[in-house]
Formats: sequence, C-alpha cells, structure tokens
Amino acid sequence: MKVLQSYIAGQWVGMEAAQQLRSAVNGKPVGSTHADKIDFAQALEHARKVGVPNLMKLDFQKRAERLKALAKFLNERKEELYAVSAHTGATRSDSWIDIEGGSGTLFAYASVGANELPSGNIVHEGPAMALGKKGGFSGTHILVPRGGVAVHINAFNFPVWGLLEKFAPSFLAGVPCIGKPATSTSYLTEAMVRLVVESGILPEGSLQLVIGPTGDLLDRLDGSDVVTFTGSADTAAKLRVHPNVVRNSIPFNAEADSLNMAVLAPDVTPDDEEFDLYVKEVAREMTVKAGQKCTAIRRAIVPKRYVDEVAKRLKARLAKTVIGDPALEEVRMGALASLDQKADVAKRVASLMKSAEVVFGERDGFSPKGDGVAEGAFFAPTLLLARNPMFDDAVHDIEAFGPVSTLMAYEDLDEALVLAAKGKGSLVGTLVTKDPQVAARFVPAAAAMHGRILILDREAAQESTGHGSPLPMLKHGGPGRAGGGEELGGVRAVKHYLQRAAVQGSPTMLSAVTREHVRGAKVNEDGTHPFRKYFEDLAIGDSLLTHRRTVTEADIVNFGGISGDYFYMHFDEIAAKESPFGKRIAHGYFVLSAAAGLFVEPKPGPVLANYGLDTLRFIKPVGIGDTIQARLTAKRKIDKKKDQGVVAWDVEVTNQAGELVASYDILTLVAKKAAGQ
Repeated sequence: MKVLQSYIAGQWVGMEAAQQLRSAVNGKPVGSTHADKIDFAQALEHARKVGVPNLMKLDFQKRAERLKALAKFLNERKEELYAVSAHTGATRSDSWIDIEGGSGTLFAYASVGANELPSGNIVHEGPAMALGKKGGFSGTHILVPRGGVAVHINAFNFPVWGLLEKFAPSFLAGVPCIGKPATSTSYLTEAMVRLVVESGILPEGSLQLVIGPTGDLLDRLDGSDVVTFTGSADTAAKLRVHPNVVRNSIPFNAEADSLNMAVLAPDVTPDDEEFDLYVKEVAREMTVKAGQKCTAIRRAIVPKRYVDEVAKRLKARLAKTVIGDPALEEVRMGALASLDQKADVAKRVASLMKSAEVVFGERDGFSPKGDGVAEGAFFAPTLLLARNPMFDDAVHDIEAFGPVSTLMAYEDLDEALVLAAKGKGSLVGTLVTKDPQVAARFVPAAAAMHGRILILDREAAQESTGHGSPLPMLKHGGPGRAGGGEELGGVRAVKHYLQRAAVQGSPTMLSAVTREHVRGAKVNEDGTHPFRKYFEDLAIGDSLLTHRRTVTEADIVNFGGISGDYFYMHFDEIAAKESPFGKRIAHGYFVLSAAAGLFVEPKPGPVLANYGLDTLRFIKPVGIGDTIQARLTAKRKIDKKKDQGVVAWDVEVTNQAGELVASYDILTLVAKKAAGQ
C-alpha cells in the first residue's frame, strides 16, 4: 500500500505507514499517511531562507508568468488527477470543479498579476497626498511582501482547488506557503503537489506539503507569517485563539462552513420560470459533490403558500438523481469523502429530525449503483421540513455536511430576512425573484450577514455559475459563523499577504521608494522627448514641459462641429454668464485633445500605442483667451513582454496662472530596443 509523503525542505518525507485511507466508493485502501515525524523548524527555515529569497528574485510580473505556466502544466496532466479523484467519491463533473477549477484559479491570478500589479515588489497604494503647504512634504501608502510564511490549512472537500486557491495569491505576493490538506482526501492533494514539483516551474522553497498533523508548526510562527483555514466553524474558533497566534498577532483568515440559505421571493409563482430555477438550484446544491460544499444550500426558505409545491418538485428532481460509483456513466451523485463523514452526517440529520420531518430521504428508493458500493460512504439526498423555523434554533445551528437541506416557510419578506439572518453569518445566499424592487429591498438587508449574494432570475440563469461556485474575481468568505474572513476577490487576496505601511517624506523621496513619479518630485528634462526613448532607457521622472497654446472661440466652435457636442456652456453666451462659471468655457475633451497636441511626438518612434486614460479629472474651467500648457512625466513602468512594456504617463495641464485645469494618466505601449533595432 502506498505511503503518502510530505514535501518538506525540498525533499519527500515519509516511509512508515500510519493511518490507512480508504476509497469512498468501495472502501478499498488507497494509501496511508506516514508516521515519520516532520521537522517543522526545518520546514520554516527552508521557507524563510530559501523560499523568500527565491521569490524575491522574481517580481509580481514574473511570478504571474510562473502561475500561468503552472496552470498550463496541470491542465496537460489533469487526467492523472481525475483518476485519483474518483476515490474521493466525486463524479467527473465534481472533479472538474476541483481540478480544473484549481488550474482556472491559477490562470485568474496570473491575469491579476499581469494586469493589476506593477513590476518590482512594491505596490504603491496612492495617490500621494500633500502634508504641507509648500509641497515639500507628502505622504502615501505602500504594500510590500511580508517576508514570512503562509500556512494554509484546508478542508477535505476540494483537495486540489482548496490548496491552489490559497497558494495562487500568496505566491503572487511573494510569500512561500506550507499547505496542510485534510487527511481523508490528502492522497489527491499529494498527487497534485507531485506534479507541481515535477514541473520545476516553482522556485525552490515556495511550496511545501504536510501530510498528517501539524505538530508544533503553529507554535513556531511569528508576526511576519499568515495562517489561513478552511473547515468547520468549531475548528476555526480553536485555531483562532491558539496562544502563539494571539501572542504574535499573526493574521488569521478563516473560511468556515455555514448554513447558507436560498430564498424564493413572494413575487414568484409556480407558473414562473423562476420557480423551477429555484428548485433546480436547491437540488443541484444538494447533489453536487454529494452536498459537501461549504457554500451548499442548507436552508431553503420559501413562501408558506408554496411549501408543498416546492417540496413536490424537489422530490421529483431528487428521485431522478442516479447515485453510485462515479465510474458508471449514468451516475450523477457519488459518495461522501469517507465513512467517518457518513457517520457524522447521519448523526447530524438525526439531531435535525428531532424538530423537522423528512420529506425525501433513504426510504425513497435509495440504492447506490456499482460493485462494492455497500462498503462505500454513500448517503441518500435528504430533504427536511422545519415545522417552526422562527423558533427552532436547531435548523439554524446544526449543519449536516452532505446532501442535506431543510425547507422552511415564511409569511412575508421581512420574516424571510429574519430567517436568513438566523444562520448567524453565511458564505453565500441566493434570492430568486423576478422583481427588481424586491431585490433592491432584500439584498442590502441580507448583505450584512452574507459574504456573497446571488440574485437569480431567468435572465441571469442563462450564464449564472450558480449559488455554490466561488469565483476568483469575487470575494469568498462571510461574517460570523462563516469565519469572518475573505479569500479570493481578485487583487484583494494578494493584498492579504502584503504588509501596508504609510510613508512620509519629500515627493522626490517618495518617488524613489515607490518607483512611481509623485507630483512635486524632481523631474529629468534632458532635452530628449520622452516619447523618443525606448522602454529600457526611459526613467521614472523623465519629463517634458510643452510650449503654450491660447484657446480661441474658433477652437470651441470647431470642436463642437467635429464632436457634435453643442452643450450650452460652450455656445450660449447668455446662459453661460448665468452659470457658476460666468462665461463660456471650452469642452473638457478639447482641453484633453489640445494637451495631446502639445506633447505628442508625431514621428515614428518607440511609443507604439495609447490604450487608455486613468484618473481623468477636469479641475478648473478653461475659457476663451486662456492659455494652457502641459507637463508630461514618465510615472510608472511595467515590464510585461519581451518586445515591449507599459508606461503610465502623468499629465498636468495648467493655465496662464499656473493653476491645474486637467489631470490624468495616459497608458502607452513602448517598444524595447531589441524590437526596434
């Protein structure tokens, strides 16, 4: 029997068998954990002394490239993981969520790094602000890698995605991680990490794997480290108050199982398409991954007058669900992850049944298909009906982490909101409605206790990813019972692993620190137009002060004719005099265009294209007879491709009094020397 190994300090560790792990489908052994003790002091030293320096040799852009390469590699080898995943009881579609959802998250964070993070290892969280009257003292914020280690403790239900969705943002942030999967399905995580190590894509020390207990790992962490956890609310509560975590103020992020709800709004009738969408969503969340999702619908809240109809349609849909060995083509729901999990779900259902009745369950033809399934961890889809949900705390406190959901009735929307909040904090909730006004009333009230809310109607259903699918670009996490933490959410997750610091000083010093031009800093005017410089030669602070241009009435008339913009402030002398400006003014976009005419270098050169504007503001009006001038300064450089990079230019447009009239950044692609020679 295979002994699973930990990957510690660049070596696979573990020879002696310990806990036997069995297939969730037929109970046959698939491996065992190792009894060999892990030296966690060595693991942390390796992460700090090898992993951190190796990651700091790369920058955000380079680490994003590694994530993309790793995602491609895992996709090429995904069938190896699908074969192992079958032992967890997952169907092919269940495994797709885990395996390709994991590589998809890597792709997503590769994109976050490439498009939202700079070159280098400092994020300037600007803009800088003046702290003095003369412009010589300013302040801003920066984000930098913590220099520590991220310990990721994961649940059993998503052995691949669970590790990768935490690893991706921490790696992008330059923080090495030690991943600890739940034991029961750790054989799939180990198989995935073996592929990662085999790829050679990651710098040494950036990823380590723990199979089995964490020993004294948490005791050895310090304030530069981070702990993240996914699992039960009870375990999260224990880890959160670990003495060393508290003593060293170690950031702790928890994403805990919660009693997520789905509300059928009172405006939806059995004749509406939304009614069937609701039934389909509840049934899907009960059966996908055999209900073993932290986001699964545990509480189905419906209008009292429609409880019987919802129950009838749910029973019909659940009765058609074929359960058994995922290797069989007709099977649509597999097993729970282990026999221990099956026993736990059965125990919790028994507790719920003290105050709720079974609408659909094992008695309704439950008979898993396949050889050897009698030894598997199969559990019947179980639909309960709470008799008195407003006063029965059990249905809002007890979670059976399997294919189990409880129907509960409400009188009006206010009561539905009360029932939704009784979950004491959830990862996700769904509102099915066809009335925008119902959504506008319900969602803000429910959002206080839910990390994410899906509003489902027939329009959204055409593309909806569903109630239970966390997406890389949206935050995953919720308040209260759900752990109070946040994962994913695009660049937000990366910032969780970075340390924020306020920096004060002269604009010149702030520019040097942030690697980004700060207004008021010294600029370089060397006589060469900045647009004539290749990416490598261009320095932050390279600047051009343009010649001046006086705005005439003909400019305004001509721009109005070209653009079709005949707004009264530009053409109606009387109305303009009665306005707050007291005179006719030029179009803001004329000022923008005229400024471009002042600083653009017309001859072919390294600047390839202008692809956008950021932070555009029109500060003061420009009237007929005013004279404008522009300053163009290289603000930020991002090294993206072999033949080109991105340059953000700071543009200040001033009038004859030296007052700022327009302010913005322009973004350009700039060629590198090798591409231009």
